[in-house]
Amino acid sequence: MKKDEFNILNSFYNGNVGRINCSSDLDVKKSLQKQEVFNYLIQAGLIAKNGSKITDTGLEALEPYRVNNAVILAAGASTRFIPLSLEQPKGLFEVKGEKLIERQIQQLQDAGIKNITIVLGYKKEMFYYLEDKYGVNFIINESFNIKNNIESLYLAKEKLRNTYICVSDSYFVENPFNQYEYQTFNAGISIKKKTNEMYVDTDENGKIIMMEKYRDSGKVLFGHSFWNEDFSNAFIKLMEADRTVGKYNQSFWEWMVKDNLNNLPSFYFKEYEEGNIYEFDYFEDLRRFDSQYQGHTHSEIIHNIKLIFRCDEEDIVNFRNVNEGMTNTSFIFEINGMDYIYRHPGDGTDSIISRKNEKNSLIKAKEIGIDPTYIYADINEGWKISVFISEFREPDYNSFKDSKKIISVLRKLHGSGIKVDYGMDPWKDSLEIEKLLRKKAPECFEKNEKLKRKIELLYKKTAGDGVEKCFCHGDTYKHNWMIKPDGNVILIDWEYSGYSDPGIDVGYYIVDAMYDFDEAERFIKEYLQDSYTEKRYYHFWAYTAIIAYYWYVWALYRESCGAVMGDALINWRDMAEKYADHILDCEGE
Repeated sequence: MKKDEFNILNSFYNGNVGRINCSSDLDVKKSLQKQEVFNYLIQAGLIAKNGSKITDTGLEALEPYRVNNAVILAAGASTRFIPLSLEQPKGLFEVKGEKLIERQIQQLQDAGIKNITIVLGYKKEMFYYLEDKYGVNFIINESFNIKNNIESLYLAKEKLRNTYICVSDSYFVENPFNQYEYQTFNAGISIKKKTNEMYVDTDENGKIIMMEKYRDSGKVLFGHSFWNEDFSNAFIKLMEADRTVGKYNQSFWEWMVKDNLNNLPSFYFKEYEEGNIYEFDYFEDLRRFDSQYQGHTHSEIIHNIKLIFRCDEEDIVNFRNVNEGMTNTSFIFEINGMDYIYRHPGDGTDSIISRKNEKNSLIKAKEIGIDPTYIYADINEGWKISVFISEFREPDYNSFKDSKKIISVLRKLHGSGIKVDYGMDPWKDSLEIEKLLRKKAPECFEKNEKLKRKIELLYKKTAGDGVEKCFCHGDTYKHNWMIKPDGNVILIDWEYSGYSDPGIDVGYYIVDAMYDFDEAERFIKEYLQDSYTEKRYYHFWAYTAIIAYYWYVWALYRESCGAVMGDALINWRDMAEKYADHILDCEGE
């Protein structure tokens, strides 16, 4: 069947089943104007002679083009959509009175697509109600936080036949789905502006012949896609071939298509009029589309900000994600031309962090001028608001000039005379975290027993050696330091602070810098200055190993909660081994 014939016949089918509000792409609208094709379909007996309906013969002709099912990708965390995505997946956002994913499910079902599979990951439990409400199926992507949506499609490969591929956050003003589809395509629109979408070139038949990002104008992929069985099978082979290589682990599936256009069955561009398909990449996009998000976002996070600053929700603008940080998720926002940063605590952190103690430390650090950025911290839920410092640099681990700046702040902090009734004890704290790990997997810690015994020995050797506790930060890696253009230094993030051993602060800077022994020696001696003794020097040397071990155990726990620690976990273990062995070897232990 030719494309124009299919378009007209399918439109008659939609009309005959009462689908009067479905959306037509530009090709269908052109086909409907071709009277000669309409006449041919009547003559062929596919449309009734009076032109009123499709015939049984017409229905038989459409059958090879039947859509089998739909797969909706809903596993991602949508980090660009902060702050709303911190509270719920984007597919569950309510837009103009309907949840995005529910509207899409209903549109699919209205088109006759009853077999719907949703691939879940981030906050998956929040979607489970859809099973009872709509009879959908679920696939769980446990790697959603380390791989992109090709992983979701791979997990759904048994479902890929004549299949709609959808994303949970698309919004279609009119229903674009059909019971029958002619060929593999991706929906899209033509625009005259630069976006971060995928642009395409097509031949005279609408076949995509090139795909490219970041053009100034042109045809962009936007909305749903349909794959026929041949395309699905070919794409599955590409995914399987990449399983061991992992080239596309961090890519959207469109990139695999882009790189393999010549190796895949034909992939077409189905163009719609602008204004029928919406994808909300950023919160401000949603605010422009749905006016309810100007005054009332249904977001607890934005409500918190509103209360602290005594402003209206529409005054809180220009949200930007912050990628740094292993414990928390953070974002920047603007009120009255000034930027602030909001920290949202990571999963599992409440088991090892006291928010009450952190708040007290923030107040004290502001009082002594070491962290003037503090605005507010909530001790129950753990969120925090600070002034955002836009112009600063982190210290260069290879610059001793920078090290001296850091040491000066540490000496001021440690000499402040502040006493509190809480603080880190990295050896004892690591034992408590170990207990949490063993509850999840009793044998998980056996491979660390030899290192653990070395750290215990160092801890016992330093106990009672005369180095007194003081007010410490506890997490002195470079991302928590800000060196401003005027030379002033700020130390932020006080989650692990308290009345602790100063070796924690000195040692962790050495650990994160991964200093060799001569660099560590120079750093410690600069810190000690006139208070240098062999015993004190040994103490700080030992605490480099002790604090490295603590952070290694901490990282094991964070990974057990689903976080991805990457090279940091390995580096902490290696530094703990390296420094413990060096110290004990020097002693002949």
